[in-house]
Amino acid sequence: MATRYYLSLPNPEKARGSDAAFAFTSHGADGFASELQAALRSDALFQRWRAAQADPDGVDASFGATDPAATVTGQQDHLHIDLIATTSIPGSVFKHRLRLLAGSAWELRDVTAA
Repeated sequence: MATRYYLSLPNPEKARGSDAAFAFTSHGADGFASELQAALRSDALFQRWRAAQADPDGVDASFGATDPAATVTGQQDHLHIDLIATTSIPGSVFKHRLRLLAGSAWELRDVTAA
């Protein structure tokens, strides 16, 4: 079952994970949406992160879940960016990907069934 996440990036310039190798590089709503969508549809971000861990084989493989049908839209609203992500990826995995991409500079506004 898919879930719809309503997110806000209050200060997009600070929406960067702690490691630049995994962090957002975009500056606009469409770019952030595209990067997050790619991170949900593919396990490439997870695989890069896993390879950087001290014990890659010890990483829980469930964090590599993907959803090829995931969609993310973005909209610039004054100084912040709103994102709407629709995915069947478990919430814990979704939040992990967001922390890699944006660090703690994101807010979860609402969650609904899609």
